[in-house]
Amino acid sequence: MSEEIARRGMMLVLSSPSGAGKTTLARRLLEDDDGLEMSISCTTRPPRPGEQEGRDYFFVDHDRFIEMQSQDAFLEWAVVFDNRYGTPRKPVEDALSMGRDVLFDVDWQGAQKLRGNAARDVVSVFVLPPSARALEERLRQRAQDHEDVVKKRMQGASNEIQHWEEYDYVIVNSDVERSLAFLKAVLAAERVRRDRQTGIDPFVKSLLADL
Repeated sequence: MSEEIARRGMMLVLSSPSGAGKTTLARRLLEDDDGLEMSISCTTRPPRPGEQEGRDYFFVDHDRFIEMQSQDAFLEWAVVFDNRYGTPRKPVEDALSMGRDVLFDVDWQGAQKLRGNAARDVVSVFVLPPSARALEERLRQRAQDHEDVVKKRMQGASNEIQHWEEYDYVIVNSDVERSLAFLKAVLAAERVRRDRQTGIDPFVKSLLADL
């Protein structure tokens, strides 16, 4: 068995307009990859049906969120549809230092802030819907949002999609299995980047000394 090379983990950032399928892709990727963990955000929005505290989000009130901001406790934070979302800093930094990869489901604002704070650790993927009609149908099928919320999310989709060029990789999610395969390929390739493998230099020196 070959020696395991120490490496620094990465932040795998997924963004898309709401309803494009990134949450499904994130869940499937987490199910299939033991070396990947989900970043759990804090939010001021109320829980949706089926969401659980500490699994989907940490649900906090507005005052607590502002207090955490003032303590620099967030790696990134953003306001989306009048609610605040933020990524706690310490759990992510601990995971990366231990060589674990952390998956982020954030909008373009969050992705920009993550790149600004930790550019060398970020690998970003933008997920596009196959069409505007498909996007609207997916939002309506969720049956969790009121009609006015669906309309608001459709209006916001245009603004979100305009940031696609800021990402390292772009996937058109017309087929979940195909999109998942692309995501796995990105993850596999980025894990063996030379500059991410912190243990490669001593390994190569040891290898050369034995030749």
